[in-house]
Amino acid sequence: MLRLEIVTPEKRVLDTEVDSVTVPTASGEVGILPSHASLVSAIKPGILVYSIKGTTDKLAVSGGFLEVNANKVAVLADSAETAAEIDIDAARATRDQAEKAFAAVAAGSLSETEAAREQLDAATVRLQLASGR
Repeated sequence: MLRLEIVTPEKRVLDTEVDSVTVPTASGEVGILPSHASLVSAIKPGILVYSIKGTTDKLAVSGGFLEVNANKVAVLADSAETAAEIDIDAARATRDQAEKAFAAVAAGSLSETEAAREQLDAATVRLQLASGR
């Protein structure tokens, strides 16, 4: 078993034993099982999936860091939400605003577009999780 702890600036989202966890990182999705090698990575917007005794749960996460060490997975995320916590109408509005913001800076520098792209990705992931896709 792995100890999975997910913390945001606002609250401790989860602290439990899991069989496995998959986290969206800057270098792609990372699947973590017991006895995984130590790892530190940045988190990108995506869906974090964890399994407990055959049951799978998902969270929309964005920003922050992942640390794996000695069968403990610590996720320090800017945000982490279950599908039930996401208001679909508000998520759509946020995604629409993020699309407009991205379009406004699309021809700009990499640093300008990178922040807008991350906001758009986070809004899209939240909407996907909330709508069950």
